[in-house]
Amino acid sequence: MTKQIPRRDFITKGVGAFSVFTIVPRYVLGGPGYTPPSEMVTRAVIGTGRQGMSHVTDYPKTLAVCDVDKNHLAAALRKAGGKCDGYSDFRYILDRKDIDVIHIPTPPHWHSLITIMAAQAGKDIFSEKPMSRFIKEGRAAVEAVKRYGAVFAVNSQHRPNKVDRLRKIITSGVLGQDARIDAEQHVKGWFSVKRKCGLTNLKPEPIPPELDYEMWLGPAPFRPYNKKRVHYNFRCYWNTAGGGMLDRGQHQMVKPLYRLGKEHTSPVKVEVNAPWPAHPDAVTMWGWVKITYADGSRIVLESGEWGEPLPDMTKIKEGTKQYENVKLTPEQEEQLKDVPDERSATDSFEDAVKSRDDTYCRQPNAEAAHRGSTALHLANIAIRTGRTVHFDPVAEEIIGDDEQNRYVHGPMRAPWHI
Repeated sequence: MTKQIPRRDFITKGVGAFSVFTIVPRYVLGGPGYTPPSEMVTRAVIGTGRQGMSHVTDYPKTLAVCDVDKNHLAAALRKAGGKCDGYSDFRYILDRKDIDVIHIPTPPHWHSLITIMAAQAGKDIFSEKPMSRFIKEGRAAVEAVKRYGAVFAVNSQHRPNKVDRLRKIITSGVLGQDARIDAEQHVKGWFSVKRKCGLTNLKPEPIPPELDYEMWLGPAPFRPYNKKRVHYNFRCYWNTAGGGMLDRGQHQMVKPLYRLGKEHTSPVKVEVNAPWPAHPDAVTMWGWVKITYADGSRIVLESGEWGEPLPDMTKIKEGTKQYENVKLTPEQEEQLKDVPDERSATDSFEDAVKSRDDTYCRQPNAEAAHRGSTALHLANIAIRTGRTVHFDPVAEEIIGDDEQNRYVHGPMRAPWHI
């Protein structure tokens, strides 16, 4: 029978200290195709539904899995195999010293809270998108990651692996500190808006015995159980997510934010075109979002699934493609040549964990992910209130609108809090 050798025993005693009859597992020795324990980043996966199962790998990389649905948990344990342990309460996982990284492919209403608790427990975090369910909890997660020195990435589309001309112009300062940038980025489609709209006629149903619905809801405002609310469908309701805007939008914001140099700030104004009034429970349709920053640069998201396009959409598309709105004088062009290229996003998440630096991680780190989701939250707030949002990106508060600000802070159901 093969004997599993504890990592600490292997490191302190060496192979020679064991009996000649001991069979050493191949992964312990390292070599081509194998990672020794001293180099292995161990993980636990919290939330093992449809997306969560893609985070589960074979033991010994995945040491623990957690889900409040017994069927999901059983499937994850089968996939991991080995000595992977199963839990129904993620807090037990955070106490384990042998786990390096916490993966969080839960519904969004759990993302920030688990991030905060994992950082406090000394873990690094790989979270699914979007980073948060509302803006203030996202900021709290960023601060926890900083305070406890955690490495963080959100699982969204990769940041560009090279610095393009637009980013270099904007971030280099060649236009002058007070210059109006007026650059535009246009993103159309792939938001799955209609597919991620909720149903407005749901009725209470019996909770299935395999699901701990109380724990599934956790900090989310209570809604009676209906199978159309849980698992994949959580995306369709305001109390647990934010529709295609948040679910796909975090992907779509990565490259525009990087190119415009806006990974460390938020917009000052967000306008939307969407039906009014919005439903209080179910996410509904939208057509376009115009996201404007303090320097005049903007990002336009177009769903292509509802309503009429912006009147100047043709101009926006042309400006995005050719960067025609960013004009440089010959002197500025010469100045730009002297600006060295910064290091681009080149590191995998595991590289970032080992180096303890997520600055160059291919997926957005905590601050960049928060700024991306903030813009999308503001768009949803505009949809829900039926009016343009004016935002202070430093205080992270909406200006002059108490109703809109209530969505910035968001509710958390007791006893959960940040």
